[in-house]
Amino acid sequence: MGSLIWACITDFFTYETTKSVVVKSWSVGIINRIVQLLIITCFVGWVFIYKKAYQVNDTGIESSVMTKVKGLGYHNNRVLDVADYVFPQQGAGVFCIMTKIIITENQFQGKCAEVRTHSNHLFLVAVSVDLPITFENLLILTGVCLKSFNQTKGQCEIEGWCPAENDRVTTNPLPHPLPSFSVNFLLSKPMLNVKNFTIFIKNSIRFPLFNVTRGNFPSSMNASQIKRCTYHPETNPFCPIFRVGDVLRYTGQTVENLAYKGGEIGINIQWICNLDLDISNCVPKYSFTRLDAPFAKNAVSKGYNFRFAKYFKTENGTEFRTLHKAYAIRFDVMVTGNAGKFDTIPTLINLVAAFTSIGLGTVLCDVILLNFLKGAEQYKAKKFEEVSEAQIEAPLTQSPGSQLSLRPGIKSSYDSGALSLATSDQPI
Repeated sequence: MGSLIWACITDFFTYETTKSVVVKSWSVGIINRIVQLLIITCFVGWVFIYKKAYQVNDTGIESSVMTKVKGLGYHNNRVLDVADYVFPQQGAGVFCIMTKIIITENQFQGKCAEVRTHSNHLFLVAVSVDLPITFENLLILTGVCLKSFNQTKGQCEIEGWCPAENDRVTTNPLPHPLPSFSVNFLLSKPMLNVKNFTIFIKNSIRFPLFNVTRGNFPSSMNASQIKRCTYHPETNPFCPIFRVGDVLRYTGQTVENLAYKGGEIGINIQWICNLDLDISNCVPKYSFTRLDAPFAKNAVSKGYNFRFAKYFKTENGTEFRTLHKAYAIRFDVMVTGNAGKFDTIPTLINLVAAFTSIGLGTVLCDVILLNFLKGAEQYKAKKFEEVSEAQIEAPLTQSPGSQLSLRPGIKSSYDSGALSLATSDQPI
């Protein structure tokens, strides 16, 4: 029993190594070195230098965005300032600059004739027909037909805010002759001088894993420098003031294209920071895109618009409102990025992966040697040594001066091990 335990202990504390066969072949050797060189180049160039796999990364960027628009515009014979054309006024990361507005004043709750708009149809019915109260789209029809321009056809009466909104506003010349269903065509020119407005963007970010905070313009810039500068991707890439016309031009758009129906523009602030370098190299990069590009050529839901109302009361307490339908350019300020810094654990993991991958060269060369080159059978005999059960159970005879015992007939291989055997070492 004791000898069995001792045998198990000695077997446990032994070292086994693989058998190596040195093949002196130019073709196989060149293939092996080329594969190894490609693997090393891939890991050094792509994994470590380009992807920086030796770093630990923080992608959970925390961001705060504050915006401010400046400029004076002229629309519908009125001079508009920021409080008139920017929505919402809180200076958030998503804001709209109005380019055209349709105003319906003095709306009271009551009943009136409907007006054909872009979003509903004009219901022309016989004057003598009484219709039931129905909900048609966004209109509540009372069932009463009001007389129109002739005595045979009329318009449906609606209940709600009256007079009804008329958004049949066009910026093109009026058609001739006017269509018979037209109620009141209005002319409205958009506010084209929006291109001279400026957008101030103040962005602060934090990478919580490294407790690093940064701002989108250098702390060395003073107030006078900021007021005078305008962003340019090459000459002034860190100025936080953007001219609206330039932003649209970077996206391939113009104010004339977007002012009539509106649109959506994205301003992306990207932070890619290598914290192994000086922190001053952690700077933002701006990019611009039109977010509603898939719908730019659609006939349905083209552009961007919204409605809002201002409510008032008469002296006797009756409520009335002024309805606004605004066409606007919507700006979305988006912040993305990540930061990386050297760390031992990912470095060791990728080094082990690199050294392990070098072994792929050996696998490829073995496939070539065993299947495609002449002398494959001789290589198999050298690489793989077959021992039968009978040979294992037979008495082993030790060769003089060696701890290795061989059965007669077993081939010995010339390898790079600690012990080399020649044919003369085998018993005859």
